[in-house]
Amino acid sequence: MNRTPSFVGAVLDFTPTAFLARLALVSAYLVGGIDKLGDWPAALAEQAHFGLTPPALWATLTIAVELTGSVLILSGRLVWLGAGMLGVFTFFAALVANAFWTMPEGPERFGAMNAFFEHMGLVGGFVLVAVLAHKGRRDA
Repeated sequence: MNRTPSFVGAVLDFTPTAFLARLALVSAYLVGGIDKLGDWPAALAEQAHFGLTPPALWATLTIAVELTGSVLILSGRLVWLGAGMLGVFTFFAALVANAFWTMPEGPERFGAMNAFFEHMGLVGGFVLVAVLAHKGRRDA
């Protein structure tokens, strides 16, 4: 028998828990989007650093995806779309920014590999958010 301890159940049943978990999941995207809006030259430089041209187009798309996806997930409306936006963005960003398989052995490769798989964990988190929202609507 797999019984959830009562204190864990209380935390999971606490109404703000789900929202706070979604906020934690999207926090880096909210901060990143707001930061890029506040420092446009740095947003352009980041895109150029990764070889994305034209940098203004990619910076605009990045900001739009980070902020729109986050707001959709937090609002509980069109969660599948917000989670899909951030999941796909995160997957491709990891491929571009953390291509560890192209690096020689060493600390930089290890760091890039670690970051790549951390990003894959976020992708999984976005899929779970979409699944839970879908099941919650279906079961309601």
